[in-house]
Amino acid sequence: MGRHREFDTEKALDAVVAVFWAKGYEGASYADLTAATGVARPGLYAAFGNKEDMFLKALDRYDERFMGFFPQALLEARSVEVARKTLRGAAEVHTGACTPAGCLGINGALACSDEAEAIRAGLARRRRGAETLLAARFVRAREEGDLTADADPFALARFVMTVSQGMSVQAKAGATREQLLEVAEMALAGWPSATR
Repeated sequence: MGRHREFDTEKALDAVVAVFWAKGYEGASYADLTAATGVARPGLYAAFGNKEDMFLKALDRYDERFMGFFPQALLEARSVEVARKTLRGAAEVHTGACTPAGCLGINGALACSDEAEAIRAGLARRRRGAETLLAARFVRAREEGDLTADADPFALARFVMTVSQGMSVQAKAGATREQLLEVAEMALAGWPSATR
């Protein structure tokens, strides 16, 4: 019985991320994944599990490598800067020079069939998790007097997430980083900051 060829699982996972990011969950075939990684299908199964498992591992890797701006944004002193850093970070990730356009989570979910409902639902849960973190930060901002008393922290969190997700779709369609940064600044023009 032949031995399986050894390969660098970290490099292979990065290649898997790139394929899913560019093609989405259902658009990525095993032929795409084996071609990108240089690993035969049995080796991919052995290292990462089935396609759904592989996609979830790719999402975790994407978060680890590309989404570090988000927890940093939550640490900003003012809520408008939390939103700005979130949207600017998203614009940069969506338009990276050496990465596919858009967001892996959005690209992965845009065209899911009934068979991929678990993936779509999982991606929606991840987005809600990020929105919940933003909302909690904006609740604190209102309590600290950084937001106007009538500002709705939950609506603001939905707003920031919606703009970010829309920017991802625009990037996939060819929008430049400069265009997305302009959108981000326009979105923040009416931010309900309290006068200090």
